Amino acid sequence: MRRPGCFDKLSGLKSTSSCRLSQSESEQRCQIPGGKLCNGKGQCNCGVCICQVTEPGKYYGPLCECHEWVCETYGGEICAGTCHCGRCKCDNLKGNGLIHGKYCECDDRECIDEETGLMCTGHGMCYCGNCYCEAGWHGDKCELQCDIAPWEIKKKCTSPNGKICSNRGTCVCGECICHDVDPTGDWGDIHGDTCECDERNCKAAYDRYSDDFCSALRAAAAQLKRARNSNSCRLNSSRKMTVLTGKCECGRCTCFPPGESKIYGKLCECDDRQCEDNDGNVCNDQGTCSCGRCICKDGWFGKLCQHPRKCNMAEDESKSYCESADGVLCSGKGSCHCGKCICSPQEWYISGEFCECDDQDCDKYDGLICTGNGICNCGNCECWEGWTGHACEIWLGTEYP
Repeated sequence: MRRPGCFDKLSGLKSTSSCRLSQSESEQRCQIPGGKLCNGKGQCNCGVCICQVTEPGKYYGPLCECHEWVCETYGGEICAGTCHCGRCKCDNLKGNGLIHGKYCECDDRECIDEETGLMCTGHGMCYCGNCYCEAGWHGDKCELQCDIAPWEIKKKCTSPNGKICSNRGTCVCGECICHDVDPTGDWGDIHGDTCECDERNCKAAYDRYSDDFCSALRAAAAQLKRARNSNSCRLNSSRKMTVLTGKCECGRCTCFPPGESKIYGKLCECDDRQCEDNDGNVCNDQGTCSCGRCICKDGWFGKLCQHPRKCNMAEDESKSYCESADGVLCSGKGSCHCGKCICSPQEWYISGEFCECDDQDCDKYDGLICTGNGICNCGNCECWEGWTGHACEIWLGTEYP
């Protein structure tokens, strides 16, 4: 049995019975500034932290602030050197400091030219293992010299906006290497002699593998039906359809058809034809069209301002006109107003006098509604010319379109 105040050879600490610190003084010594006692990973014993030692996750340090996993990056990569109390110590055996970085990820030895032994051959600066060459030099280690004058190099790489390679590329001996190059080796979305063309400006949401330039999403069955004979539409199994309304030319959308003033906008996203009914009336003459949407006058509502807000019909009488054969009001997919069903605008594929038509409830082939070769009209596929079948899956012609 140990006597009070004697030294404990096992823990290296004095017994708590001989501690002369008050509780507040003891906790003050164990507390990380702005943090918990012993970092929440140990117990405070007379101003000294006794850290957790159980696996997994050993903690150590004066305040249990060190963890053997702290040096792991968010990407799951481990410190390339030696992890000590949450910091990477890089293995620079000769003390030259060539290996550095928060995770020792930079190895400037990659910049040393084997023939000359110089960093970037003496014609550039090394940053995290990559050479950035002086004007007139290029190559992985700045070992190649350009055969044209520096002023001519700058002139050739200057874009119309006065920036070198439009700030989207690197100038190498008078030629711009754009930052966005397709993995296959073809041009990516950034191209041009001075990288001045950026096709990303033609997309609402950038996706390098998508060809939906200058396009708008249509979400109305009426648009599907109007576009039935147009080859500018692509149908798929999703609830919406992408309609190409222009083409991208050096990062700018040219809307088509040419001369059609009703299609406009940065991405040709405004199509005022959507404000017209089948007879060509704009917003039922009860509103104005703004970027393909009707702004109705007071007293009118609906996508095409086709519904008057006033109704001289009693509620019971109104509902009687909205009941379908099975007695359900608007088939349970809309609301009744003045004896007429107004189908849910969120479910654009629902239509019909009693909202009984589901333009997604058509036969499919290869997972596509109407095989993508027609439109779904009230549960039945209406095929494009040359196609037939319940799902428009049969081609009647001799050659595919």
